[in-house]
Amino acid sequence: MTLYSLVPWKRNRSNIAVRRGGYEHPFWSLQRQTNRLFDDLFDNFGIEPFGRAGEWAGGFSPDTNVTEDDKNVYVSAELPGMDTGDIDLSLNDNILVIKGEKKQEQESRGKGCYHIERSYGTFERVLNLPCEVDQSKADAKFEKGVLNITLAKKVQDERKVKKIAIRNN
Repeated sequence: MTLYSLVPWKRNRSNIAVRRGGYEHPFWSLQRQTNRLFDDLFDNFGIEPFGRAGEWAGGFSPDTNVTEDDKNVYVSAELPGMDTGDIDLSLNDNILVIKGEKKQEQESRGKGCYHIERSYGTFERVLNLPCEVDQSKADAKFEKGVLNITLAKKVQDERKVKKIAIRNN
């Protein structure tokens, strides 16, 4: 056996078309043309097809941090350029939902130049909390574009815990 016979694209078994010279299999040609079509489509709009963390271009998903200590769970979400009226918080069991609508408008005027840019969009961020929280003790503060939420952990009822004695046979 020679090294040449081990190279799969140099062999031609059962009349399978192999790439030689300028020949390209129709499937690979279609794949290349489709990729080029989508690349050109997104280049013409000046956007990327996917943003960070899988969000669709132009979408907004706030960055969040979830931390905890012995008594509380702390959630912070970055919501720059938003007001408290644009944000909706809900808590169901151990699921926290942050919804909102972001409205952004930029206007610039110059000598012989006028430019205005607007963008609107809704977002929803669903967070599974690491433990059960007491809904009646939830607190939220919004300051300088950062939403800080403090959720008190539920105290485990000691009456629900039962010790089981282990017997020897």
